[in-house]
Amino acid sequence: QVQLVESGGGLVQPGGSLRLSCTASKSILESGPIGWFRQAPGKGRQAVSCINASGTGTTYADSVKGRFTISRDTVKNVVYLQMNNLKPEDTAVYYCARVCTVVAAQGYDSWGQGTQVTVSS
Repeated sequence: QVQLVESGGGLVQPGGSLRLSCTASKSILESGPIGWFRQAPGKGRQAVSCINASGTGTTYADSVKGRFTISRDTVKNVVYLQMNNLKPEDTAVYYCARVCTVVAAQGYDSWGQGTQVTVSS
């Protein structure tokens, strides 16, 4: 059962920015962490960023530190992933989930359709 809905992807030139949105119910967003993952063609799923239930703690993959920012809007019930200075290697389908690690993601069965991010000139 899909519980989170991703949006905001698109085609952007290197150095550009995008903001992804992960929309869910208030109860889901307040019940636990929300993680952003990505999967590029022919590659495994990578954990990108995570925000805890209170919104006070965040983590990032080394490859996106300093460029991506995760945040949440408790009024709109959305978790955002602001992506700046995008690089071609950021090209992937991005997913949000109620887990934050690749290990936990192996047992997660509520993936949405994701949102495609393509960084190309």
